Amino acid sequence: MQDPHRSPVVSTEGLTRRYGDLAAVDDVTLNVPSGTILGVIGPSGSGKTTLIRMLTGTLEPSQGKIEVLGEHPRKFKRHTREKLGYMPQHFILYDELTASENLSFVASLFGLMWPKRGRRVKRLLMLLDLWDARKRRARQLSGGMQRRLELACALVHDPLLLFVDEPTAGLDPMLRQKIWTEFRRLRDAGRTLVVTTQVVSEAVYCDSVAVLSRGRLIALAPPEDLRRMASGGDVIQIRTAAAFDGVTIEDLPGVREIRQHAPREMLVIADDAATATPRVVEAIQAAGGNVESSSEYRPDFDEVFSALVSRAEGALNNEDIQADERLPARAA
Repeated sequence: MQDPHRSPVVSTEGLTRRYGDLAAVDDVTLNVPSGTILGVIGPSGSGKTTLIRMLTGTLEPSQGKIEVLGEHPRKFKRHTREKLGYMPQHFILYDELTASENLSFVASLFGLMWPKRGRRVKRLLMLLDLWDARKRRARQLSGGMQRRLELACALVHDPLLLFVDEPTAGLDPMLRQKIWTEFRRLRDAGRTLVVTTQVVSEAVYCDSVAVLSRGRLIALAPPEDLRRMASGGDVIQIRTAAAFDGVTIEDLPGVREIRQHAPREMLVIADDAATATPRVVEAIQAAGGNVESSSEYRPDFDEVFSALVSRAEGALNNEDIQADERLPARAA
C-alpha cells in the first residue's frame, strides 16, 4: 500500500510551456507517488507529449516548478538519468540494426554485461512478440513492431521510473492487454510509470488518471472517482413497468438529479447507489409506480472522457467570451 507521507517521484507546480501566444501546457500541478501508474489522457493536441518531454528534460518549461526523482530534469545527474526509461512517440531506433541488435546495444549503454544482457534481451523480445523477428532489421519491421521494439528498449535496463508516450498506438487488443499486464507487474515491483494514451478505455489499468484538454489539467483522480466526477455521483438505472414521471422523486434524500430518458426509463444520480436504490424503489412504489428493474449504471471511459472534456471545453469557451467582452471597443 502506498505511503501517503513519502515524497512524490514526479512533482510539478504551475508547469507551463508556451510557443508564442499558444500554451501547449498551461499551469499543470500534479504529484506522482512511487509505485503507481499515472495515465495521461487527452485528445490530440492536448499537451500530453509536451508534458512528457518536460518531465524527461528534453524540453525546457516556460514557467513553473518541476522535480523528477528529486532533481530538475534539465539538470539530471548521470546516475539519476540511468534510473529513467523513456519511450517517445516517434521511432528513433537504428534502421540497419536488427531488432535484437538494437535492444542489445541500448542494454550495453546502461552497462548490462553478458550473460545478463542476453537473458534480458530474450525475455523482452518474447514478452513483446518480437522473438521471431529478432534477426529482422528495424527498417523492415512493421509500425506496430517498431513501437514494441521501442518499448523493449525503454524497459531493457529495468528503470525505476518509466515515461511511455502512446505505447499501444496501432496495436491489437490482445497485445495491448499483454503490455498493460507487464506495466502493472512493474508497478507491483515498486516501479513508477507515467503513460500517455488516446485509448480511453486503458484508464481502468491506471492507479490515477490525469485528463488534459487544451493544455490544462481538467481532472486528476483514480478511475472510479473520474466516473463520479463525470456523472455527478453514483448512477442508478431505473426501468418501470409503466410510464412514470421522475420529478415525483427528485426531492428524495440522497438523490442529486433525475435524468428521464423515456417514459419508463430514468437515471438517478445519487450520493451513494447502495443506500439510495432501495429508497428510490420504495418511493416509486409509494407514488403508484412499479419498478421493473434497477441497477447501478457504470459509464464506460469513452463516456466519462467525453463528459469531462465537453464540460471543460464549455468552461474554457465561456472564459474566452468573457475575456473578449472585457476588451475595450475599438473606435469607429
